[in-house]
Amino acid sequence: MRQSSGFTLALTGFALLTCGDAIIKSMAGLWPAPAIAALRFSIAIPLLGLFVLASQGSGALRVQRPWLQLGRGVAIAASSCLFFTSLFLMPLAEATAIVFVSPLITAILSALFLREHLARAAWLATFVALTGVALVLRPNLAELGIVAALPLLAAFFMAAMMIFNRLAAGSGSPMAMQWALALVAAPILLLVALAAHFSGVEQLQVGWPHWSVVLRCSIVAVTASTAHWLIYMGTTKGTAADAAQAAYVQLPVALLIDIVVFRHFPDALALGGSLLIVCAGVIMWLNQRRMSGGVRSA
Repeated sequence: MRQSSGFTLALTGFALLTCGDAIIKSMAGLWPAPAIAALRFSIAIPLLGLFVLASQGSGALRVQRPWLQLGRGVAIAASSCLFFTSLFLMPLAEATAIVFVSPLITAILSALFLREHLARAAWLATFVALTGVALVLRPNLAELGIVAALPLLAAFFMAAMMIFNRLAAGSGSPMAMQWALALVAAPILLLVALAAHFSGVEQLQVGWPHWSVVLRCSIVAVTASTAHWLIYMGTTKGTAADAAQAAYVQLPVALLIDIVVFRHFPDALALGGSLLIVCAGVIMWLNQRRMSGGVRSA
């Protein structure tokens, strides 16, 4: 029951993240991706801080295990910056599908660092998922080049955050943990945005944002902070690998948004590749459920 509850919480969190991703994609060309990521987390800091102070008192802001909080913040900063950039350059559903290798990476990392069981099914799932990624990228790989690696790198850092979430369980209240996450991520992303501004690349120049950019970043700050809180709760109530499988709810949500809002219709091979990635996640999830059931009955 506890693992089922964790999966449901993570499922809701990942679905909410996709809605925020669509808002981010709507800002393509209005402001650089690193600056948008920095603004999104900067807005979240006072909002989360005030919420924690009002509901739990100042003592709740003193979270424990600072090195783990640093790891969580670095991971989410890198994942957000990379994924936001990929959203500006790729269709939402395709970028989201590629990020779906994150649960597989999480499962492997959890076996290495958390001693959570990793069976042979993981290798089958990995092969199936990578085949799916190749099919999703097939129409755009030659055109995008190295850009296609952005969501893959984002998936790795998302998996790292899931592991840090698991290790940091009990370090503070769930909302205080999200405040700590933003507190670390925001200055890192501000430095990245500043470096991008002085890189000489015109598209990365940070000017004064339009009011709609600030409004949309504010909305994403609320929805994404809530989503990460739900994902964090999901990892603490079950295994990190099990909660990570909830990420697959993002695909149907992303496909629907891509078609309805952005008028992008993926071809049959891209849809087939997305289905293979989802199948890989289902293989991993069923194996995790089978193994946890065997442990309980032993």
